[in-house]
Amino acid sequence: MINLLQENVAITLPENGLEEKLKLAKEENRKLSVKLGFDPTAPDLHLGHAVVLKKLKQFQDLGHQIVIVVGSFTARIGDPTGKNKARKPLNAEEVKHNAQTYINQLSTIIDVKKTKILFNSDWLDALDFSEVIQLMSKVTVAQLMHRNDFNKRFTENTPIAMHELVYPILQGFDSVKIECDIEMGGTDQLFNCTMGRQLQEMHELPAQIVMCMPLLKGLDGKEKMSKSLNNIIGLTDAPNEMFGKTMSIPDTLINEFIDLTTDFSAEEKTALKSKMENGENPMNIKKLIAKNIIAQYHDEVSAESAEQFFTSQFQNKSFEEKTFEPVSLTSLNHCEHTMSLTELCHQLKNDLSKSAVRRLIESGGIQVNTVKILAPDKEIELLPQTRIKIGKRAFFELV
Repeated sequence: MINLLQENVAITLPENGLEEKLKLAKEENRKLSVKLGFDPTAPDLHLGHAVVLKKLKQFQDLGHQIVIVVGSFTARIGDPTGKNKARKPLNAEEVKHNAQTYINQLSTIIDVKKTKILFNSDWLDALDFSEVIQLMSKVTVAQLMHRNDFNKRFTENTPIAMHELVYPILQGFDSVKIECDIEMGGTDQLFNCTMGRQLQEMHELPAQIVMCMPLLKGLDGKEKMSKSLNNIIGLTDAPNEMFGKTMSIPDTLINEFIDLTTDFSAEEKTALKSKMENGENPMNIKKLIAKNIIAQYHDEVSAESAEQFFTSQFQNKSFEEKTFEPVSLTSLNHCEHTMSLTELCHQLKNDLSKSAVRRLIESGGIQVNTVKILAPDKEIELLPQTRIKIGKRAFFELV
């Protein structure tokens, strides 16, 4: 059991903490309370979130109590992003909408009916200012500066707002209020999770252990999977889209995807990695990964169908034979007979930012009528039967 729970975990603090907590739960004949907190900063979950959620599912299947803490208060003040700047705070309506969407998507992995879902605004809104000051008095500035991004920004004279320093204290206070045994998160949440452990001790409560999962890299193979970087596979993506995105990952990510995104058995994972080492075509391994992912979040029939679609659409057809999505010229927002390639592609595929479109053009990822165009500002005549390929999987025809 403990080997299963420790599988793929990047950090456990303290090192023998899980073994001790499981022993304590058995002695006291009770469930462990396992917490995951999230701020509903975007409405969609992706495979990066699923890495932690699947670990929670393992605890749940063993009978332990999962507690999801929605940062309905903390999302309204803005989280330090870890990217040397503060994240924009959300208003109450945005928080409510995103939180409900998150909760709906949680059911693709964990049993929501058996899960406690709490909102930290329930206790943080109730604090008066003197209580906030008392809470802050339990943490020193020196301790906060141990957080890597704070330290870096301070050294570089980059502004750090006071509310950013308060944020990890408030998140840590969540652990005090729910008295959890274990807090889960990604490795980027290690500091905030250890703050919860510290505050529990200061409130004379048993200290939670911290278990951090690795951060799954996104489709670019460089940065962590993040909606803001447009490198995600969403849990609610359509099967064909899931398959195509998985096939686009760099070969260097294959082992990471095998470990963190699939539910193959340990023996199957080892066999797939061995095939890679022995010269198997990476495309064949990616197809197996893609089908496994789709089967988890849709079903096996959809997985088979998506593979057939990919083969027919992307492997066996020339540019002219592809299936192009018709787009009416009248649906485009324009007042001239031409439009820059960047603007045209952005309007056709509005989930891509203009900066992302420009990068795609400059890297050779855009074709107009079979011609690869590398100039983002090139004016394109808006004529019927103009065909545009955007990236590897998006095909449009102006009509």
